[in-house]
Amino acid sequence: MALRTLEDLGDLAGKRVVVRCDLNVPLADGTITDDGRVRASLGTLNRLIGVGARVIVISHLGRPDGERKAEFSLAPVAQRLSELLGKPVAFCDETVGDAATAAAEALEDGDVLVLENLRFNSEETAKDVGVRGDFADRIAAMGEAFVSDGFGVVHRKQASVYELAGALPSAAGLLIEQELGVLERLTTEPERPYTVVLGGSKVSDKLGVIAHLLPRVDTLCIGGGMLFTFLAAQGHGVGSSLLERDQLDTVRGYLDEAAQRGVTIDLPTDVVVASGFAADAEHEVVAADAIESARFGADGIGLDIGPETAARFADAVRGSRTVFWNGPMGVFEFPAFAAGTKTVAQALTEVEGLGVVGGGDSAAAVRSLGFDDDQFGHISTGGGASLEFLEGKSLPGLEALGWSA
Repeated sequence: MALRTLEDLGDLAGKRVVVRCDLNVPLADGTITDDGRVRASLGTLNRLIGVGARVIVISHLGRPDGERKAEFSLAPVAQRLSELLGKPVAFCDETVGDAATAAAEALEDGDVLVLENLRFNSEETAKDVGVRGDFADRIAAMGEAFVSDGFGVVHRKQASVYELAGALPSAAGLLIEQELGVLERLTTEPERPYTVVLGGSKVSDKLGVIAHLLPRVDTLCIGGGMLFTFLAAQGHGVGSSLLERDQLDTVRGYLDEAAQRGVTIDLPTDVVVASGFAADAEHEVVAADAIESARFGADGIGLDIGPETAARFADAVRGSRTVFWNGPMGVFEFPAFAAGTKTVAQALTEVEGLGVVGGGDSAAAVRSLGFDDDQFGHISTGGGASLEFLEGKSLPGLEALGWSA
């Protein structure tokens, strides 16, 4: 079946429309430090405002575990949304209840209301289907239609993602349409050469993606903390670097499969090794196969790919027509160990084809390193959802909107 879209909901003028956004932004002392997800929601919200809908925005923020915690309030997000929309946005400090209902009923055509953090209510993420369903029904009672546009949560079976889609006439928003279109381009006859760059801390987080993409890609570049498990699988010492010993056999299997398929798995030939995990740690560039024989010995910890490797990865990226990148190449939060990530990001801006930043830490990295969103072909708003799609997994939030793989 095809994904239901906004057009399937008909005329929404004067109707109360509940919109599930992903406004899970990073906050520091109540200030949003990266408003990328808020900006990503604007397309759908402006479309609904433009047709005269009465918009009720719902979202989660952080992990308050079913408790009301001030540091996870959506109030700062509502304020930022008002600034970006260029119009007042009402905020209600509860998700469901008399105050929320009254606020929803007070909306006029084109108005926007943000309800408080969904996850202040334990029912949102309850394992019990009935509990989730009852919570979804309480939200649904405030609206006449539902638009799901929080791509970052479509891989979760949660009340506002799954059950709510069945409680009201429902459809995907513009962001989900866009995300799904990009991901389908990555998996269905992608333009070649096709390069995937994977980083991040743990190889176990990417096993499914590697398995699913090996038959589809030309080159797989491995960086980040996960590279050390690959090096160890080849018999190299990695000092005190992050290592998942229980994945060594799995990694060896992927290396063998890649060789059989003619896929290049490009592993670092040099790494930046430090005396410890700290921004000001002493560090040096060493050969990837000589980490323990270098200056810091077995105490050395790898915190970035080296310049030789970064240049090679960048060449692979620039020479490809399709690129998917998920996971930083090093500890980009420490300036001394951000060079690898920055080099790959710069190369991605120069791709003559489709270059995709796969959400999560990758999206945070490119923004913190000074890149603008419009320099890339696409920055996904859902790292976990993107990865699960690329693994070929079921995504409940999309299936609830009529989509099937």
